[in-house]
Amino acid sequence: MQTNFNLVQLADPETARSEQILRKCVHCGFCTATCPTFVLLGDERDSPRGRIYLIKAMLEGNRAPTHQEVRHVDRCLSCLSCMTTCPSGVNYMHLVDHGRHHIEDTYTRPLSDRLLRRLLGVLMPRPRLFRWATVLGWLAKPLAAALPARSSDPGGATFLRRIKAMIDAIPAIIPDASPVDRPQTFPAAGPRVRRVALMPGCGQQVLAPEVNEATVRLLTRHGVEVVNVAGSGCCGSSVQHIGDNRQALELAKRNIDAWLAQEFDAIVINASGCGTTVKDYGHMFADDPAWKVKAARVASLARDVSELMAEVGLANVTARPLTIAYHSACSMQHAQKVNEQPRKLLRDAGFIVKDVPEGHLCCGWAGTYQVLQPELSRRLRDRKVANIESVKPDVIASGNFGCVGNIGAGTGIPVVHTVELLDWATGGPKPAPLP
Repeated sequence: MQTNFNLVQLADPETARSEQILRKCVHCGFCTATCPTFVLLGDERDSPRGRIYLIKAMLEGNRAPTHQEVRHVDRCLSCLSCMTTCPSGVNYMHLVDHGRHHIEDTYTRPLSDRLLRRLLGVLMPRPRLFRWATVLGWLAKPLAAALPARSSDPGGATFLRRIKAMIDAIPAIIPDASPVDRPQTFPAAGPRVRRVALMPGCGQQVLAPEVNEATVRLLTRHGVEVVNVAGSGCCGSSVQHIGDNRQALELAKRNIDAWLAQEFDAIVINASGCGTTVKDYGHMFADDPAWKVKAARVASLARDVSELMAEVGLANVTARPLTIAYHSACSMQHAQKVNEQPRKLLRDAGFIVKDVPEGHLCCGWAGTYQVLQPELSRRLRDRKVANIESVKPDVIASGNFGCVGNIGAGTGIPVVHTVELLDWATGGPKPAPLP
């Protein structure tokens, strides 16, 4: 793709990198076939290729985007299926992140949009505050029936529809806070083979604390000492994807300082969206001499829990004759390229593992997307559920708590995190959703 940035623009390192990304695009359109929003809407502007042109125009023009440009960039899930498909190696992830914070720096959104995004930016990275907001939202559930369930906007991006989506996403039962999520060290059972930091996360602590609990049991049972490090928390992705680059960098810095204060063999992450961001810390701080080396060190230590367990290996397995439909989260398969490890671990644990038709398409969760674009999110979830149910599994497994909750809201089949099944198969408790 030909670009027309001037020398002053290219003096900015981020713009220079985006220009190189743009130059790799050859307009082939392979990405359109695997883009969830293009598959649903059939609009070129809602495809990666179309968004690349929109972002190119706003960056080259060094101008505020138009309402239509913002509308189509906002509809991107950041599922990164396009990066798996692209034969030219276009790093769409970095380009769309640049486009998003350019939008937030130069475009004035409607007041209701600004307020909702600000609310999400405050709540999502802060588990205690998020928990209180969740309790208030749970109390408001009876009122949600009075809010519109549909919208004239194809993305459902109207204020009242978004409020309804936010309330609907709150589970019927809000779990208690887990003691596992407090800073502490969990010693290995038997000889220690690894010492790792466990990323505590943010939203997962509130909505699915059982995932960290299962992770600690599984790892310590297999000789891994696990440390929940004081000062670590949200990876920054929840705010980065709504264009708040400043807060994302501050959250990342806290994690980097916390983790590098001790020596670890790995930093284990059990929410694949978080893993994608932590593994990208080196890029996020590429232009910051004070943080560049430290960020790259943390990124090199980051491992999905399935990657670590594939290295350690499962022991003392009690086979469970259940058929598992494995939903590979977009951040797992497209961003991290962690594909075979979870499947092999589930097979090694005695489960029958089935892949899902159209497995490359997003389930519609995508962090804050299910609130900001609820109609598209719902349509993608329903499509995903139909594909999963077609293979007639006993259980659905995924390595991302958001996917687990989102898919679970659309089906009667039990949905659990992969690590819960591995924990159960090696001596842990039976996951609560299973009969």
